[in-house]
Amino acid sequence: MLDNLIIFVLAAFVGFEVISKVPQTLHTPLMSGSNAISGITIVGALVVAGMIGGTWSKWLGLLALIAATINVVGGFLVTDRMLQMFKARQPEQKAQASEKQAASVA
Repeated sequence: MLDNLIIFVLAAFVGFEVISKVPQTLHTPLMSGSNAISGITIVGALVVAGMIGGTWSKWLGLLALIAATINVVGGFLVTDRMLQMFKARQPEQKAQASEKQAASVA
């Protein structure tokens, strides 16, 4: 039990140090890749929920599964929304935007 706690604390420190050194321009690609890797936490939560025999452990495993799922889905939604900002506008939208701009000038 103590070994797992030590590993968790060390992983938290290493993770914080690695993420804090990433430039802002790399956050979107990094988030996309880390969201895919974070799917592994769902597998780990399923293993914890299924292998442990106690009722308390099963509830903790279910809670871990819910938290991991929210993390992965939310990360993909944020990444998708950020990537939508870089898509080119449709030609109709460009024409409407230029008409609105011309109308506001006149």
